[in-house]
Amino acid sequence: MILRTLAVMAFAAGLTGLAPPARAAAPVFTDKACPSDWPTGLREVRCGTLTVDEARDGSVSDRRIDIAVVIFKASAPYKDAAGQALPPMVMFHGGPGGALTPGAGRMLAALRRNPEAFAVDQDVILFDQRGGGASNPSMDCPGVELTDAGPPSDKDRDGLIACLKGYQAQGIDLNQYNAAAIADDVKDMAQALGLAKIDLWGGSYGPRIEAAVITHQPQIVRAAVMDSPWPPEGNWAVGTPEQVSAAVKIILAKCAAQAACAAQHPDLQARFEAEARKWLAGPVKGKDGRTFKVDDLSAFLMDTTYSATGVRSLPVDLDKIIAGDLTPVAEIAEDRTYYFEGQHMAHLCKEELPFESKARLAAGAAGDPVAEVLVPSLSRLFDVCAAVGERPALPIENLPVQTDIPTLLVAAEIDPGCPPPLTEAAAKGYANSQVVIVTNATHGVINASPCTRKMARDFLRDPSKPVDRTCLPAPDTPLDFTLDAPAA
Repeated sequence: MILRTLAVMAFAAGLTGLAPPARAAAPVFTDKACPSDWPTGLREVRCGTLTVDEARDGSVSDRRIDIAVVIFKASAPYKDAAGQALPPMVMFHGGPGGALTPGAGRMLAALRRNPEAFAVDQDVILFDQRGGGASNPSMDCPGVELTDAGPPSDKDRDGLIACLKGYQAQGIDLNQYNAAAIADDVKDMAQALGLAKIDLWGGSYGPRIEAAVITHQPQIVRAAVMDSPWPPEGNWAVGTPEQVSAAVKIILAKCAAQAACAAQHPDLQARFEAEARKWLAGPVKGKDGRTFKVDDLSAFLMDTTYSATGVRSLPVDLDKIIAGDLTPVAEIAEDRTYYFEGQHMAHLCKEELPFESKARLAAGAAGDPVAEVLVPSLSRLFDVCAAVGERPALPIENLPVQTDIPTLLVAAEIDPGCPPPLTEAAAKGYANSQVVIVTNATHGVINASPCTRKMARDFLRDPSKPVDRTCLPAPDTPLDFTLDAPAA
């Protein structure tokens, strides 16, 4: 055993009931062979696992967990005028419930096409947050569907509950899978690897983890880059229906402002609102005889407004749906299992939903039929958390960050989950921050163009300099829509 129980400690000391609390064991980094099928000769790569205590809140436990880590060595380490090299950049996946290390081989392969893609100026550390990816435990829920709009059916809700209770039955303490615990893991990783400072980089929910590191372990952070950031104070369910509706309105307003798009899709906002009311009234049957529910339309709207290709085709897709061709909805419904669902819900049930309510969710969307489409599936999240019974996070985990660590926050104009107003409000607590909103961009904006990639790279070279915005599209740049005639 790594940690002894209180009873054993008390027996050894002869002081039953007066034993000292258990002490955390030291973090251990163990090198392991990287997969043999990864491309070679592109970067020096180091693979391994960080072994830490599962318990991070003072609980008595001897359980240890493994966190998957992959380190890419920089190809041409950058040094400043004083000859100082940049610290490693720790990259955090989104979700929660995403992964990074399983895709490391594909990232290496991408360097064949673009050697400047990453790990040029500084080492890059891919970090699978506890509970997901290639870490152990990795809390996937096979057969359960889950999107950012919530479980798309009661069956998926019940499957999530059963899955999470199954992990609890294995002895996994879901209360320990949260952003504050991950911040401790990052600190332990830096200690185990001998790193005095690190930079942070994350997208979507990744910046939520960055925020936790900045809040709980600021001494190890030099600078941070946040792509399409989700801040701690954001509401996961409450307000999301309105954000999705707002994204749809932005896209359709851009269509209405262009003669060709407006002519092909006249009055589309009003017509789609009428269509949304039909879906809210009950299942809808398409021309091919297949039937879909409002939860399917909910997932379609969320996924499509996140996607650059989806945004460009949204007017065409909405007109197809209005005409009874439900192919766009069916295509999204084919694959809704892209999360490690157990990790996803462990975070939401601790850090997000305890600070929200079903009543506020429904009240915020009331009167807007497009927003109301999202309410049923998002409501199921509360049912899952109530059944599993995690302890709510401390209030600090739901408060804005206050820091002077240099931070670049880059947000997309069109983003149903992490919209610009959320970024702009959060940035007020970052005293040395720079905020960039990219016109016509969608979720995950930095890696979408050479312009924003260079901006982030230059920022990390010198966080004290204003980033160069001259390559960004002008605010009045038209959105390039896909204009194909709807199916007959």
